[in-house]
Amino acid sequence: MLKEDSVLPAAYQLPGCQLVNQTVSMEKKGCPRCHPVETTICSGHCITMDPVMMAPRLKVFKIQQVCTYRELQYRLFELPDCPPGVDPVVQYPVALSCSCSHCAMATSDCTVDSLQPDYCTSQTLNYY
Repeated sequence: MLKEDSVLPAAYQLPGCQLVNQTVSMEKKGCPRCHPVETTICSGHCITMDPVMMAPRLKVFKIQQVCTYRELQYRLFELPDCPPGVDPVVQYPVALSCSCSHCAMATSDCTVDSLQPDYCTSQTLNYY
């Protein structure tokens, strides 16, 4: 138990895993421009601990937890300015709730240096 005048370690002072608003860029091959869309993502700090010592015969599996989706839904966005013959509809995820869990490589970007959510390969953003 912490005393009233004690200071919390830095890790406990960071924002916890929570929903945050984020602008993401929508783009599709064949359509000329990127378009920003507001959505919710999961962001924040998850407390993890590694064992200090490992017994020789005891296997310890280190699973670092990350802030990730607990529940999400996909919404549709229709890109304007797409030429005839190109389907202008794209899907994007909307986080409904978040939790600290292992990173699901199939649905999440688990890299350290990932692209920013508003990155656009054509580097041309149109704001509507």
